Amino acid sequence: MAIRRSIFAFTAALLGLFVSSTVNAASEFTTPWSNKARAIVLDGYEQNSFNLVEIVKDPRIAGFIHKGSDGLPANYHCNRIDDAMQQELCKRIWRNYAVSRELYQTRRALAKALGLKWGAYHLARPGNPIEQANHFIDYTEPSDDELIAIDIEDNDPERFMSLRDAQIFAEQIKLRTGRYPVLYTNGTTAKYIADRRLEFPTLSRLQLWYARYESDIAPHFPKGNWQDYALWQFTSQSNCSKQSCPYRPAGTNRDIDVNIADMTVAQLRNAWPLGELVRALPPENLPMPGNRPYPQDDILMAAAEIPLVDYRALWKLTQAVVTTDRLMAGINALFAPVATDGGIDGTMTASVINLPTNESGSEMLRIAQSLKQSVHRESWSALASPARYCVGRSIND
Repeated sequence: MAIRRSIFAFTAALLGLFVSSTVNAASEFTTPWSNKARAIVLDGYEQNSFNLVEIVKDPRIAGFIHKGSDGLPANYHCNRIDDAMQQELCKRIWRNYAVSRELYQTRRALAKALGLKWGAYHLARPGNPIEQANHFIDYTEPSDDELIAIDIEDNDPERFMSLRDAQIFAEQIKLRTGRYPVLYTNGTTAKYIADRRLEFPTLSRLQLWYARYESDIAPHFPKGNWQDYALWQFTSQSNCSKQSCPYRPAGTNRDIDVNIADMTVAQLRNAWPLGELVRALPPENLPMPGNRPYPQDDILMAAAEIPLVDYRALWKLTQAVVTTDRLMAGINALFAPVATDGGIDGTMTASVINLPTNESGSEMLRIAQSLKQSVHRESWSALASPARYCVGRSIND
């Protein structure tokens, strides 16, 4: 009985270790913000109000990502517009644009002075991906230690940048800055990209900033090349009310977005600005070399030119030679001494066969000529040249 209890206790301990390791392995997908060792990153835009001095009092908050540019730059030449209403609208847009950029620069300077890591995202609009990338860089003027992100709100090319253009945007950012942007998007778009990672080889390897406001994302995390998220935006105004909020930092209102990293604060600071591509993984259903079952009759033949010899003619020729009683006479004629009576140019041929004019010689000549006609015209000289034989009558004949 005591032995049974010991075995049971040992088995339970092993099962406990297994379950514990499984839970820990998936803990980054289930309420990771409950783990106080995990780093927090906030993000906002010009309409948010927050107090950075209060924010930095939370030791888990490692960085802040702020909205930078939106589409293409505002029109500066409003006075060139003839319509008075459109001209006034242009001026208001420009003033908002100028104020927003000034606010961005001020918040960045204060956040970095307080020790926060800084980043910026570009809200990508349809068309002109290279111009938008250049505008984003000109607007934010990112230093080497600042995170860069492209915001694809949804896979809707009528409202936001298409995924193909987003790849061009990412490559232009790489060209201008020497590093890639982080990709911010929702679960549906991330899964679309992950499932088509061969179609989007760059986009599917950007560090993923995953937006999904649930407590458990393990069942529907997109995977693909993304085995984990760089950042998970788990809190926004949509799931943070006055009564409850997954995580509400000091110095913020409930409209601020909160993100978790599957890293400690020290690890995240060391990994920032997350400008490297993730490892590319082949799709599970990708055919691998040697796996294709070839049918028995699936045989391909390739040739550089048509066959040199008509083998059927050679077979008939062989049968004719074998069955004749003049075979030995023909062989002897082939190896007969060369008659060099001054009419043969020895520099042109290594040997000359002087076939007799008797019946046996005539038969062998006919056979040789038949052989020559059965060989491809352009290949005959190449076939005969190594031996340098001249098959025919004596030149004197």
